[in-house]
Amino acid sequence: MTEGAASVDSPVLVRAAGGLGRLTLNRPRAINALDLGMIRELTAALDAWENDPDVQAVLLDGEGERGFCAGGDVRTLHEQIVGGDPEATGGFFRSEYALNARIAEYPKPVIALADGITMGGGIGLAGHARVRVVTERSKLAMPETRIGFTPDVGGTWLLSRAPGRVGEYLGLTGATMGAADAVYAGFADVIVPSERLGELREALVLRQARQPGAAAQRPGDAGEPSGDDVVERLERFLSQSKGGVVGRSSLEASREWIDDAFSADTVAEIVERLRALATSSRTLSERGRDEARATADTLAELSPTALAVTLAAVRRARELPSLRDALAQEYGLVMWFATTQPDLVEGIRAQLIDKDRDPHWQPATIAELRPDAAASALAYQPTIPLWGAPPV
Repeated sequence: MTEGAASVDSPVLVRAAGGLGRLTLNRPRAINALDLGMIRELTAALDAWENDPDVQAVLLDGEGERGFCAGGDVRTLHEQIVGGDPEATGGFFRSEYALNARIAEYPKPVIALADGITMGGGIGLAGHARVRVVTERSKLAMPETRIGFTPDVGGTWLLSRAPGRVGEYLGLTGATMGAADAVYAGFADVIVPSERLGELREALVLRQARQPGAAAQRPGDAGEPSGDDVVERLERFLSQSKGGVVGRSSLEASREWIDDAFSADTVAEIVERLRALATSSRTLSERGRDEARATADTLAELSPTALAVTLAAVRRARELPSLRDALAQEYGLVMWFATTQPDLVEGIRAQLIDKDRDPHWQPATIAELRPDAAASALAYQPTIPLWGAPPV
């Protein structure tokens, strides 16, 4: 088995030992935000390990205490759009989405530790792994509408399969999920206390690896552990751990008003229902009415175009047969935003560049939104397709 020799300064630490390939995002100051170079390194490692008999499983985690991955490199995205370079934008997304699909389809178990902040592009890595671990520090979200954008990296696939109308709620508002919420919504599988993550990593490593120079055996041969054995070791650790879902998910507790409001046909009707629930519902608790009111206020501040497109995208994703189909739909939508819509540039400016938190959306209000905005976005055909074109 070859030990990884990546520099500690590398943005992705790549190493393998004891049957486990480990990929650690290593930009802690940026909460491990993804750039194209990192995507290439992750892809290259997965390619190299796919047929390596010494690697039975892959562990994805992030360096630092703040989070696994805060998302993609939206500052560079802003520069590309403003600079009129749509091909660079498309190339980034094609490479990122190919990696998302690769993780989901990887023939060996991929285990992701979504400890701390895990948002946007971080969901694209962790959310499609075979085993998705969260901790009491985890904060998961698809916050794209807050920058005038729409959930991508397979986010609509996950959102569309959340219980009831939770997917619409999370997609439109960009609300943050704690660990119990993430498990409930289908973005994670199990909770492990953060103080035990070191033990978990150790549990995945074989204690007696094959000696250098010994004949390699195929995974599953007598004496050679398979990927399933790694999952068994993980399950054994979890069964012995005191971790688990503690307390009820706040999303589950809010299902009554979420399902009522977010089953409406349009964004305008959703806001109308939320206002009505906040003022006249006799079945909701005071807390529920306050939550409905706050949600309506949040939606009123976000990009009307992004909200309409996201609502349509999540609902259409429910009818799609696979993650790849959802990624293809998202690719068309993100290129539509990047090449035709001013809200994405304006949202990034307001939230991340100037940080004045005062975006000027076009149109400015939900009432001014064109009825065909979402249909126009879904009908958009990128010049270069997602599947079939080589990633950059």
